[in-house]
Amino acid sequence: MNTNTLDVTVIYLQVAEKNAPMQKYNIAAAGVKKLSDDKSVVCHKQKYPFAVFYCHKAMMTSVYAVPLEGENGLRAKAVAVCHKNTSAWNPNHLAFKVLKVKPGTVPICHFLPQTHVVWFNY
Repeated sequence: MNTNTLDVTVIYLQVAEKNAPMQKYNIAAAGVKKLSDDKSVVCHKQKYPFAVFYCHKAMMTSVYAVPLEGENGLRAKAVAVCHKNTSAWNPNHLAFKVLKVKPGTVPICHFLPQTHVVWFNY
């Protein structure tokens, strides 16, 4: 019998209301929490008629839980991923164009869509 255990947590975008209206959200004043450094697996939902995910170990990344507050007071908890080393990325990547930076100069952070999940352990 194997007595090894693995304490794993999953996080994803959480909205307090189902079918919440489209609106602008602000990051809440307090509560951003770093969840993991280089110990996570990100799963991206693929377009199939059934549940299929593309999962990969997130290298050189940090994962954050980010509390959001909508214009109408609706609260949500988003997941942000920060890529700490982008030096190997394609220099034509959209992130570099939008942010007007070059590969390897600054971390690139983004929110994950609602259909994506992050698995990590503390």
